Amino acid sequence: MHHLRHKIAAMTVELYSALFTFALVTVITPGPNNLMLMASGANFGFRRTVPHMLGIGLGMPVMVVMVGIGIMQIFDRWPMSYTILKVASVAYLLYLAWRIANSAAPKNAEAGGKPLTFLQSAAFQWVNPKAWTMALSAITLYATSRDLTAVLWVAGTYVMVSCVSTTSWTVLGQQMRRILKNQTRLKTFNITMALLLVATLIPVLWPNT
Repeated sequence: MHHLRHKIAAMTVELYSALFTFALVTVITPGPNNLMLMASGANFGFRRTVPHMLGIGLGMPVMVVMVGIGIMQIFDRWPMSYTILKVASVAYLLYLAWRIANSAAPKNAEAGGKPLTFLQSAAFQWVNPKAWTMALSAITLYATSRDLTAVLWVAGTYVMVSCVSTTSWTVLGQQMRRILKNQTRLKTFNITMALLLVATLIPVLWPNT
């Protein structure tokens, strides 16, 4: 019995290690959230980007929980809802790309621009294609039973890894402020970030490319 318990515990640790690695890799790689955080860090600094960071850090785990308890059944029962979500995702990402491309220079950020708020950032997760992919994959792979405890473990893991990811990308953007003080450089940077954000739509619009 003791040997069996030890084996189960070892398997649990092994599974959680795999989950943690999966979650960290998926959140820290470039995507809409991280590109926007880097742009916000460069334009508004770390402190003003904190609400944006918290919105991602809590919004994503909430999505994981909702997916885990069965929200995907809505898409199965009402396929048109998926099309609506896809259209909303494209429209909002294009809007955010426009906002980034027209962000104020650092010296004018206080007066001329605003980073995403906590609620805006949390709500964005629901139209973020990468967030949906991460949530669905994590639940499918690591909470196959849809047991609430397993779902909460997955969600909690995303809270932890999001702290690492959001901080890293925001600090990266903040550090780039030093070389983006020139308004032309900043404008080029913002346009580049906007184009990269638009590029994240390619898998959504053309999934087979």
